[in-house]
Amino acid sequence: MLCHAVVFFVIAMIAGVLGIGVLSGVSAGITQALFFVFLAIVLLSLLASLFKRA
Repeated sequence: MLCHAVVFFVIAMIAGVLGIGVLSGVSAGITQALFFVFLAIVLLSLLASLFKRA
């Protein structure tokens, strides 16, 4: 589960860089939304891995 969290974190960072820094217009809004979606998935994956170990 921790491996999934790392993968989603990397995807979120790529979406964040593209949405906030590089792209403009409508696609920036889409990539910013994807950034927050994948960031939420990262947090959920980390929490799931913590509770799975306990």
